[in-house]
Amino acid sequence: MEPGRDQESTCGVPFPGAPLPRERWTRTRVGLGDPGTPLDWVALFGRDAPRVLDLGCGNGRFLVASALRRPTMDHLGIDLVPPAVRFASLRAGQRGLAHCKFAWGDASEVVTARCAPSSVDEIHLYHPQPYYDADRRERRQLTPEVLLAVHRALRPGGLFVVQTDNPAYARYARTVLPALFSVTERPGAWPDAPHGRTLREIVARRKGLQIVRLEARRADLDADEAARRAAALPAPDFDANRARYGAGRRRPRA
Repeated sequence: MEPGRDQESTCGVPFPGAPLPRERWTRTRVGLGDPGTPLDWVALFGRDAPRVLDLGCGNGRFLVASALRRPTMDHLGIDLVPPAVRFASLRAGQRGLAHCKFAWGDASEVVTARCAPSSVDEIHLYHPQPYYDADRRERRQLTPEVLLAVHRALRPGGLFVVQTDNPAYARYARTVLPALFSVTERPGAWPDAPHGRTLREIVARRKGLQIVRLEARRADLDADEAARRAAALPAPDFDANRARYGAGRRRPRA
């Protein structure tokens, strides 16, 4: 065992990176301010750099790994679960990642109400909660409104990554994404994370579930055309097929 090595792992897959000496730790948790307050990336990071936004970042496994690989890009993760945000910000801080920050908040509200047009280079959405019960379907994250907001927030040619292990959610994503994006489906594991980018992906693969990975590039559409296309898209009111996963089984955070 290496001295100081972080042994945090999922199914034997270590959390990315390792803690630095305490004097090199940095603060990585930030506040978003009142609802609707625009994201000021320069104020948050102290520089103007390419930007990566993770909607529902969970324990930060993807974002920390990305920040370790890409120090010239600023990374911001948003999640509504306080323990997940605390875990993610602690791990990023221990690794001295000043260009990787985490905030508690509603990820959908952030992208729909806080992101300036053409202000983000990449937006990632890993394993959005399918909400099996019919009376909770309106809480699903991937909606026409959010898709339009993602399109608006991305810079020309920007990347939107969507990943899920829920077959019904995957069918919905394949249906709606092409209206606003050029979509490529990755058939195998991510080269940068062969065991999985997120906690949920690692666990789902261990269970033998199929992972659908969609890489969507922003289509060159003006605001009016993008809004017209989004308005014609169906809402995510599909049956998520709870029986496939087992009633009452708790889904791990991504």
